[in-house]
Order: sequence, then C-alpha cells, then structure tokens
Amino acid sequence: MKLASLNQGRDGVLVVVSRDLRRAVQVPAVAATLQAALDNWALCKPKLEAVYQRLNDGLEMAAFDFEQSACHSPLPRAYHWADGSAYVNHVELVRKARGAEMPESFWHDPLMYQGGADSFIPPHSPIQMADEAWGIDLEAEIAVITDDVPMGTTTAEAAAHIQLLMLVNDVSLRNLIPGELAKGFGFYQSKPSSSFSPVAITPDELGDAWKDGKVHRPLVSHINGALFGQPDAGVDMTFNFPTLVAHAAKTRPLGCGTIIGSGTVSNYDRSAGSSCLAEKRMLEIIESGESKTPFLAFGDRVRIEMFDNSGHSLFGAIDQVVEKYGV
Repeated sequence: MKLASLNQGRDGVLVVVSRDLRRAVQVPAVAATLQAALDNWALCKPKLEAVYQRLNDGLEMAAFDFEQSACHSPLPRAYHWADGSAYVNHVELVRKARGAEMPESFWHDPLMYQGGADSFIPPHSPIQMADEAWGIDLEAEIAVITDDVPMGTTTAEAAAHIQLLMLVNDVSLRNLIPGELAKGFGFYQSKPSSSFSPVAITPDELGDAWKDGKVHRPLVSHINGALFGQPDAGVDMTFNFPTLVAHAAKTRPLGCGTIIGSGTVSNYDRSAGSSCLAEKRMLEIIESGESKTPFLAFGDRVRIEMFDNSGHSLFGAIDQVVEKYGV
C-alpha cells in the first residue's frame, strides 16, 4: 500500500496512491490525515488496503492524477522523529578523516539523536537557509514509521511495529556541527528541518527487497542532475530497523507515528558513491589531505529516489533546490 499527504493544512490531507504513482484518491471516510489513520491503524489499515486494491484495479471513480509536487512529507509534522547512524562504516570514515579513533561500543550500541519534528519540509519545496557558510549538506536515508511501541520492546518484537517506510533528506549544517558537539549536549542548530519522500509505503511493497529488517535496494542521489551516489541500503547496515526501534524504545514508549531514520546510507565499496557531501569530502581528505568538493550552494538541486528492479520509482522523489532564506 502507498500513502501520501497533500500539502493542505498543517497535517495534510491523506490520499491513497496507486502502485505506479499515477493516480490517487482521498479517503475522508477512513481518515482525514495519515496521523489519524495511524492513531487507529488496526481499524484503518484494512480499509485503506481495500481502497488501494480498487485504485490499482481502476475501480475508484473519485481518483485523480497524482502529482508529487502537490505533496507534503507523508507526516507533515510528527510527535517523534529520531535518527540513527546504522551505517557504522560511515561514522568510522568521518572519525578517521579527523584522526579520531572510534569507540568499540559503536559497533554494538546504536548512535541516535532526536530531531525537530514540528516542521518538516515538503519533498518538492526549497531548502531555505540563511547562510551558505553553514556548510549545507544532504543526507540520503531511509526511515520507518511505527505504530505504538511499548517501552522495553525487544528487537524481535520491534519488527511487527514497523508499518510504513519513507526516504529522507536529513539536511545537515556541517560547519555548525563541531561547535555544537564540543558543548557535549548534541545537535540542535546544525540539524534543521528534514524532508521525506512524497509517498510512504508498507514493507510488502518492496517484495524480496525487504528482508532482515533492511531495504535491499540502491538509494540514488543526484546533485544538479549529476549522479552523486547509489549505495545499496541493505549492504553494510550494522543495525537493522527493528534494532533501531528497540533502541529508541528502551526507556520510553513510542507513540504511533514515530519516525526512526537509518542515518546516512553508506557502503564500504566506495564505487557506488556517497549519500552525503561530508563523506565524499572525508574520502578526499584521506586520499589527498584536503577536501575539494564544496557543500551545497544557493541554486543547487538535490534529488533522492529509489527504484524497483524494473526502474519504477517506489517512493517518488525528494527534489529540492537550495535557496537563501528571506529573499
């Protein structure tokens, strides 16, 4: 099943989207918003699935042409957004470039931070920043949306709580990060609003690509129309999504609609490229002693997408231009 939120009102308007992303239909009789559907997921899910089947069969008379540009992030705002760092090789690389050893605990205890969830950026809206000197970077990731997760849920139990998946652009301000981390209290200004793919999908839509709690497909990023990276999200993922969900729920329950991110998708095989500029810059430092690739500038365009084996877009595309705020 594929779901989206039209960019209308603070919480959007829920629509069911056809498998080929060409048609959609509103479902006010089931739920007005995606959060409302998640609040009553056991009741709403089978009703939404029935609409999805009729839509794919061409039987929904109220269906209309689906436009990704008309969408907000599937959850325009959320009660809880936490981002992990499941690709530990990426963390290892970043630390190596600055000559810092990586603690052994990073291999068995996930890193995670809680981000701002009150104002996500629509997937086709600009990334507005006040200053290029902040070091504007993309981070192409995958995220899951959960139902209610009890505190103390185990990794084995967590898999059943994953209801939907999305793509993420976890925008980062690289030149602000060191100063914030030096204070010993984590990210805040260096992690502005994130963006999510136009469409959220149930895991079964991935077929065999969803296994072991991971998405086994390349995550494709372009910058200004040029291919930047396509690492396989199922390769070198140290902590799968059930592990990340269980980690987040260790000391608190997670409410339905909680979003848990994977962190920057990264492979040891660097031939597939990267999912963020910081990684590419670190590789340049390791190779030549200095970085050559600049961070994003005003006017740059970022596109993040994932395709099935036939080349069809699974989630739609995050497609954004970086703009100067207030102009």
